Amino acid sequence: MAVGPLRNLAGVSLTEYFVTDRARWLWRFRLDQMAADPGQGRWMVRQAVVGDKGLVVGHAGFHGPPDEVGMVEIGYCVAPDFRRQGYARSALIELLRRAADETAVTTVRATISPDNVASLATISGFGSVEVAEQWDEEDGRELVFEVPARRVPHA
Repeated sequence: MAVGPLRNLAGVSLTEYFVTDRARWLWRFRLDQMAADPGQGRWMVRQAVVGDKGLVVGHAGFHGPPDEVGMVEIGYCVAPDFRRQGYARSALIELLRRAADETAVTTVRATISPDNVASLATISGFGSVEVAEQWDEEDGRELVFEVPARRVPHA
């Protein structure tokens, strides 16, 4: 599907970034999760929209509801044309605030490629601690960071 028809469906301004193979894979994966368990919908990825024209600069959300120990994993991504403008930091702040508002959430986790210098710098200012390393089939080697959910960041 081209960007034009997607803009009409979404009701916001999308860029080509949102119809890449990687983006399509993510949207299909999350839609399948929500179809299997509609209650997870409130925990899923959302568009990061700015401005009065509703320009989508990225997406952010949780990978799912809290697990049995209260951990949620977050993910955020900013389209290349909008990077280095504070949008990832803003998305991270909102995700951490949302997690802090949920009594079932005790820990917020983020996994980041060791090569993603910008994302590593973004998360470092929020009190996160590197707790492990893992291999992800989609993304390769990742560093695992965690922060207590009740630590609400300041803008």
